[in-house]
Formats: sequence, structure tokens, C-alpha cells
Amino acid sequence: MDERDVLIALNQKRNLSRAAVCRLGLDVSTWRDAKRGDRGLAEHLGVPLAQLDKALAATARAPQVASAEERAAAEQGCRVLTRLDDEYPSALGDLSLPPPVLYCRGSLPDGPALGIVGSRRASSEGLRIADLFAAGLAARGVVVVSGFAVGVDQKAHRAAVEVGGKTVAVHGCGLDIDYPRGSKSLSRAIAASGASITEFPFGSEPRAWHFPVRNRVIAALSAGVLVAQAKQRSGSLITARLALELGRDVFAVPGSIFEPLSMGGNGLIADGAAAVMSPDDVLDHLSLGWQATLFPEPSAGAPQAPGASTSSPPRLPDGAGRKVYGAIPDRGAATAEDIAGALGLAVDQVLATLLELELQGYVLRQPGPVYVRALR
Repeated sequence: MDERDVLIALNQKRNLSRAAVCRLGLDVSTWRDAKRGDRGLAEHLGVPLAQLDKALAATARAPQVASAEERAAAEQGCRVLTRLDDEYPSALGDLSLPPPVLYCRGSLPDGPALGIVGSRRASSEGLRIADLFAAGLAARGVVVVSGFAVGVDQKAHRAAVEVGGKTVAVHGCGLDIDYPRGSKSLSRAIAASGASITEFPFGSEPRAWHFPVRNRVIAALSAGVLVAQAKQRSGSLITARLALELGRDVFAVPGSIFEPLSMGGNGLIADGAAAVMSPDDVLDHLSLGWQATLFPEPSAGAPQAPGASTSSPPRLPDGAGRKVYGAIPDRGAATAEDIAGALGLAVDQVLATLLELELQGYVLRQPGPVYVRALR
């Protein structure tokens, strides 16, 4: 059975969680020939048994599903890239749970890249900031990466295109979905000299949980992330936190202490992010070898980004995730069984929550398997 076909069929399976898809996509050969009901294997892989069984069911028609998905991609003017393909960006290997499949319209540009993110409801000043930095950096050959949302994201993409630069849009839905509505012309312009990408299969409507998942790809593809304008609780700050975990630089534009949309950036600066007021400030901050070392081969233990600090505690996850996260010792590790026993929960329920926490960047899975907090 072709492993590439299995990855595409796995990624397309709608009744699998995104976290389970990414976990199982790391090493298909470990489980694809297993029998259903193997609880020991499921716990070894770090996925709920029901999710493993659904993945095994998906392998039965993997060649047919993969072929259909490739045809659909061609009809949409896209390509399907798997982790096994040369064009798949090696920078995503820095993620603990990289997407096993990307859908790509256009061509992923080579060269240095910077993520520019910010509020969907940006003020006129925030939009001017996005325009200034994206145009200034794109004109110098920097690839602008953002999330294609209204507000700062689309302003950054558009500014890069208008100066003849390159940009990559990371979508939180299928590439066949017109979202944000009315954005098809911008999407075409991006693909003409850059790329629109997503890990979500065709037909995937935008969902709230898609966007934190998308943010990790923005962070990984970029040598650094610039927050143009954001509130204190913002998806942009999730992207910045993920960038820090990956050893990327984090930049923020300072703003008025009386402006709520400046509080996110000001908070990052207080925590050690580099304050920047022009594109030249970004370029001056980065090392001289930036272009040559932007996307090194994935390695364990990425260095801490200069000019950034993780001394302040991370924002805690919500809901059940908060309880599971809290059951992991601050300076230690715990197994899924330890956590389940402490909380009085089923191991499968704990494994599912741990998967989501890992995908969101809150925990790391280590050999054993045991789990530790990602930021300590």
C-alpha cells in the first residue's frame, strides 16, 4: 500500500480529529497493517483507540480516495503535497505535529519569510502598519506569510502583491471555499507569484478551531512573526507564542496604552519581543546569516529566539484542556494513565485532550510516552 495514498486518505477522513490525523501521519508504517481493537498500540501512538480504528478503516480505500482527491485538486488548480514530497516545506518539520498533507495553489516561494498577523477588526492605523511593513519587506525580497483573514492579514497580502513581492496565504478552510467571502480575486493574485495553502481538505468550511491550528503553520513557515495590531486576547498572540516555541523571532509595533488594539503588541514587548517601527528595524534585528539559515533541516531543541523571553506564564487552555494541563507537573512529566487516574477520567478521553493540547502548542509528547508542558 502506497504510504502517500494513506496520508491523503487519512487527511481527508472527516470523522478523525485533526490532532489524530497529524499524529498518525508521522509514521504510517507503524500502524497501517495493524488489526483493529489494538488498545496497546493506540496508547503507544498517543491516540484514542476509536481514532486508530477509524484510521485503519480509511486505509482500505486509500488508493481510490487519494486518486479522487488529486483529481479534485487539479480541477481547482491546486496540487496535493504530502510530507513525502520534495515540495513540502521542510520548515514544517519543526512542528511536533506537522500537517501530513497540504493543498497548494501556486508555488511556495523560496527565500526568507516573515509572518505578519493582527486583528480582523484593525483600525485604520493598524491597516497602515500592515501595509507599511508588508510592502517594505516584500520589496526587499522577503516573503510575507499571513492567514488571509480580513483586516491585517489581507492588507499584508495585498501590499506584498502590489509591490511585486511574494506572499503565502495559510487558509483555515478548504481552498474551494470562498472565505472570507468575496476574496477570490486576491487569492488568484497571491497564487500568481506565491501560494495559497491549507491542510484542510476540499469542502472544509471555516470553523473557530481551524484558526489556531492554521496559526502554527504560519509560525513554522516564518523566520519571525510581526504582530501589527492585536488585543490582549487574540489569535495573533497564539501565533506569536507558537513562534517563540519554535525558536523564531517575535516583533511587535508599539501603540498607545489607551488603545485596546495596542494591548496585545505592547504586552509582547513587555515580555521581551522586539519593538519595531519600520521595516528596516525588522531587517536590522535579524542576523546577517538570516537568509542562509532561515529554513535549516529540522532538529531537536530549536534555539530560543533572540529578543524574546518566555519568562511570563503561557495563557492556559480552556475547558477540559485546562484540567488535563494542570495535572501535568510544572517541572515534571506524566503519562496519560497518571492524568486519567488523578482526574478520574477515561484514558481515551485524556489521550484525545492531550492530542489537542499538543496540536495547540501547550504540551509536548516525549518517549515513554510521557507528556510535559511546552512552556515552563
